[in-house]
Amino acid sequence: MTLSLEVSLLSLSLQLSDALGDWPSGGNNQSGGPWPPAPNPTWPGGQPAPNPTWPGGQPAPNPMWPGGQPASNPAWPGGQSGGNNMWPGGNPSQPTAPGGFPSGPDVLPMGIYDKLLITIRGTVKPNAEKFAVNLSAGNDIAFHFNPRFNEAGRKALVRNSLIGEKWGKEERNVNQFPFVLGQPFEMKILCTNTEFKVAVNNSHVLEYKHRLTNLRSINKLGILFDLTLSDVCVENI
Repeated sequence: MTLSLEVSLLSLSLQLSDALGDWPSGGNNQSGGPWPPAPNPTWPGGQPAPNPTWPGGQPAPNPMWPGGQPASNPAWPGGQSGGNNMWPGGNPSQPTAPGGFPSGPDVLPMGIYDKLLITIRGTVKPNAEKFAVNLSAGNDIAFHFNPRFNEAGRKALVRNSLIGEKWGKEERNVNQFPFVLGQPFEMKILCTNTEFKVAVNNSHVLEYKHRLTNLRSINKLGILFDLTLSDVCVENI
């Protein structure tokens, strides 16, 4: 082979090498990776999942509130409220007249009967004019007990009954007036089959014969006007 022919063959080899780009390691792959590329190229660090997860894990369908899922009907502080919402310490009593019936039972579910004892503890207001204790049946008042501290300058202990919207004859006779302005007292009303017996501060004061004889119908107790009520107790003896 002549020298000129060798030079021509070398020149042709260099031209083919430049055209193919060092095939098979190159070809049209300008990045230096294998050719042809994979149909689904991988992401850095691996192929992503079809449903990527959130940082720390996939969130639940119903996210929880801090401290737990809230109830559909949030509870009041201290517990679930009932259908009729409870106040701290229980339901408040219905408002009454001044010195009325803020505590103790105002309904006697079984009415009045023999050997039923009602004990009322309270304090007479310093400037009291009167207070009253009523045992009632519907619109009738079977026993109205009404201490008056200044009736025309005198003290009176009035008892009566209201039957059929009419007051009966007052009873006023009494040997003592046991209540003192500004002082506490304990009053007991004992029911018998024939009468009410009243004692104040452990001393018997009076009796009051029944004018309304259906004792079981007498099922309401009312305490009114110028006293501060401390306690009411209903019991059998």
